[in-house]
Amino acid sequence: MGTADLSCASLEKISSDKNFSVLAVVTQPDKPKGRDLKLTPSSVKILAEKLNLPVLQPLKARDEQFIAELRALKPDLIVVVAYGQILPQTILDLPQFGCLNVHTSLLPKYRGAAPIQWAIADGEPETGVTIMKMDAGLDTGAILSTRRTPILATDDSQVLHDRLAQLGAELLAEIIPNYVAGKITPQPQPAEGSTYAAKIKKEDGRIDWNLPAKQIWNRLRAFTPWPGAFTFLKSEPKPQLLKIWKVEVVEQTGIAGTILAVDKTGIVVGCGTNALRILELQREGGRRMSAADFLVGFALHVGDKFE
Repeated sequence: MGTADLSCASLEKISSDKNFSVLAVVTQPDKPKGRDLKLTPSSVKILAEKLNLPVLQPLKARDEQFIAELRALKPDLIVVVAYGQILPQTILDLPQFGCLNVHTSLLPKYRGAAPIQWAIADGEPETGVTIMKMDAGLDTGAILSTRRTPILATDDSQVLHDRLAQLGAELLAEIIPNYVAGKITPQPQPAEGSTYAAKIKKEDGRIDWNLPAKQIWNRLRAFTPWPGAFTFLKSEPKPQLLKIWKVEVVEQTGIAGTILAVDKTGIVVGCGTNALRILELQREGGRRMSAADFLVGFALHVGDKFE
């Protein structure tokens, strides 16, 4: 059961492994996308059809007809990766070996919808994946296994997402045979240390220049590619939206949000602590470009203000 891109690595891994037989793939219904609102299948559905696997797309996981279809399949185990709906207890209890979930954090840290983004935004040195046996709570199930990975300075949420997707798929395929054979006993999550990773909102990407430069840098990486880090240049008749793609921290002081230096190496902006040099940015309706190229057609000056 999965919908988001994250699910595809696990589906591909277990469907190609001779130890497993995938009876069906459950994903959310096709959703309207684009200007013409054309119904578009999930990445998981596209992959499942490519693999010639049956696809079920219930509107709600609680639908009685869907649960009857699921029961008729008689699965030994259900794997859930970024499905996007809360499963009723009826489904959790249906397979002999329960439902296993691949979660992209080291539980109990970062339960919830956006563990990858918030781990980067909070400046965590590492994260990982957890395979857990699902229960009725939100990411509270007993842990079968975890695998860690450092969060690198070059990671944004897309890069880390792709790495964790592969880690989760590999760990899932590795532990299922031992779990089913009774060689792994799920362990309750620690009572201490739980945090919640709320769903990302567009406004989370707006830069607060009063924050320390390093914290802004972390948030920029966390919210790339979506919703992106953005700011507004104070100007008349209205502020101009700029999307910031790449920055580096510099040891310089100045008023938060104020441009301190402008040259071919970048645009230095004061922060709550230290400053950031903007290396790549994008004007609304324009294309992403280096600061040097940007400045050719868009004049910025020392003292200009971002808000």
